[in-house]
Amino acid sequence: MNVTRYTAEHSRLGDQEIVVLSDALEHRCIRIARRGAALIGFEARFDGALRDLADGYRDAAEVASQPGSRFAIMVPFAGRIADARYSFDDQPQDLQPGVVGAERGIRHGFVRNVDFDITVLAADDRGARVTLVTKAIRPQPGYLHAIDLVVTFTLDAGGLALEASMHNVGDSAAPCFFGWHPYFRLADGDVDGWQLQIPAETLIRTDAALIALPGAAAYVALDDAPALDFREQRRIGDSIIDQGYTDLQADADGRIRTHLRDPVSGRGIAVWQEHGVMHAFTADTVSRDVRRAIALEPMECMADAFNRADCVDAIRLEPGAERIFRCGVEIKS
Repeated sequence: MNVTRYTAEHSRLGDQEIVVLSDALEHRCIRIARRGAALIGFEARFDGALRDLADGYRDAAEVASQPGSRFAIMVPFAGRIADARYSFDDQPQDLQPGVVGAERGIRHGFVRNVDFDITVLAADDRGARVTLVTKAIRPQPGYLHAIDLVVTFTLDAGGLALEASMHNVGDSAAPCFFGWHPYFRLADGDVDGWQLQIPAETLIRTDAALIALPGAAAYVALDDAPALDFREQRRIGDSIIDQGYTDLQADADGRIRTHLRDPVSGRGIAVWQEHGVMHAFTADTVSRDVRRAIALEPMECMADAFNRADCVDAIRLEPGAERIFRCGVEIKS
């Protein structure tokens, strides 16, 4: 009897619409919510048992409220914008007009609370995929641009791939870049015993508000920051990490891989991207399960890129232009 390897189907988590992508041969299952196009589950088989590697939202209430921005799609910017202000083409912008003092602060873009539309949900002998789209990024205070966003998740023999397309449908150039905010949990307990490898040459140094220092001061060779140097795979230990890494080194196939492994169980993953920066976060300040997962965030540019002269070309998207960012997760055992 022929067994269909890949399937793609609609489902629900309470009152939230989700989709499920499955690989019957490898015993892998991906669950993605329409709200925010947030991945909420990534089951894989290790030693005959299933393990959910995604530390995503646990129920419909969390999908709705988005605590911790777990697996957030971050567009048109990732991370924080200092004081919610920036200038673009010499025009100052305020993303929180009328807000003052400690209430100011914006992060992770505009689509976390958006219900994406599903335009493709399909499976064949090569994989299962879903395409989610939104036109929610439209002119608003502090952001006078229109971006169509298309996000495709694919589950195939290589693991999970994510492709994001950002299309400037406005009549002027726009600042825009992509980021993804996944959290991974390889085992029960805290992250201290897990091993991390980030193929970066440079650390992005930040201030107390997690904004990169001005100009060249933001870039520190990892030779000069040994406590946060994970170029060689090593135990996380008591390191508190909420850092961006840049000057990433690609493997021979062009993919840049950040590796995470639990040496006790032998479970491991590689988060890959084609370019950009990697932001790692040991979840020390989340509202639940502190240091029980690690966020490995492939990003097109560093946080606060809208305010950096060295990121001007990378974030600029001309009218009518489209830019694509690809990343994903490979299973290692």
